[in-house]
Amino acid sequence: MKFIRISTVVLLALMATLIARAQQQTFTVDPTISNVAFALTGMGHEVHGVFHVSHGSIQFDRSTGHIAGSIVAPATSGDSNDKGRDKNMHAQVLNADQFADISFEPKSYQGTIAAAGDSNLQVSGIFTLHGVAHDLTLPMQIRIEGSALSAKGSFIVPYVKWGLKDPSIFVLKVAKEVHIDLSLSGSLQ
Repeated sequence: MKFIRISTVVLLALMATLIARAQQQTFTVDPTISNVAFALTGMGHEVHGVFHVSHGSIQFDRSTGHIAGSIVAPATSGDSNDKGRDKNMHAQVLNADQFADISFEPKSYQGTIAAAGDSNLQVSGIFTLHGVAHDLTLPMQIRIEGSALSAKGSFIVPYVKWGLKDPSIFVLKVAKEVHIDLSLSGSLQ
């Protein structure tokens, strides 16, 4: 009888562990189909470009709301289709030789992640730019289809307020904030 009770307790503990593991998932970003688009308005013109994600992995647990991991884009991957402007952005604004990476580390989220289909979340975490960590909360739209996950979100970076150089020169004035559109795709395990 004692053996049956011990076996039952062990079996229940094993089942609880398996159920908990079923809720824990890892989203691995595919850098070839993920990017960080940016738009910077200016007097009479607007600059559009992308930063390429080098790697990223996010672990989350739908049952507890736990989230952790990081998304990383090299500062030198910024591309606005103008080599001179990009060289200035990398060297003078982002100081990419000193601050090689731009990253986001999620710490918490509000909302519910559906097992399949669409979910809307508010993801809070640490956005590191120019070597300085900034608290950031951004709305994210998540879509899960089988083992594929995509995530999209938009936010504003007040780069001048955060201590980066204003690239405005003479009559070519640009905004002091840059609009970011995050687009991540990859696999779910």
